[in-house]
Amino acid sequence: MPFRYRLQKILEFRIRKKEAQLIEVQKAQEMLAQARANTRKNFEEIKVTTQNKRNAEPHMMESFDKYIHHLWEKDAQLKQVEAEKEQILQEEQEKLVICEQEVKVLEKHKEKCRDVYREEEKKAELNQMSEVGVQKFFQKSREEKEEQEMLENLLKEKE
Repeated sequence: MPFRYRLQKILEFRIRKKEAQLIEVQKAQEMLAQARANTRKNFEEIKVTTQNKRNAEPHMMESFDKYIHHLWEKDAQLKQVEAEKEQILQEEQEKLVICEQEVKVLEKHKEKCRDVYREEEKKAELNQMSEVGVQKFFQKSREEKEEQEMLENLLKEKE
């Protein structure tokens, strides 16, 4: 009879859960990458606008200042969003680690159960072989006794 793990469905469920969590981690990584790209893009826009301000006419300075101030506020908001995305990614990674641990625990349990099963199969096989050996031994000893008795009977008849 082949080995059958009694918690196989739970193991498969946990593996699917781990794979789903891995997808969530990848989504969180993509969202973080997008947030970082937005922050870099905004910072580049600040640099370009500051550079353009230096070459602008004096009556445009106030507009440039307001726009640069707006960009710095936007930068602060983007950095806050980026920090939130990093936090979300960290939480998702922690969940993934927990899922991986749950899967490893069940896989180790499955291996231990498989080893116990193999040991029981070996014991049963050895027991069966032992019984077969004992039966052959008694059959052989009975045959030897019968031959011995036949020889003794033949010797008695000859005398």
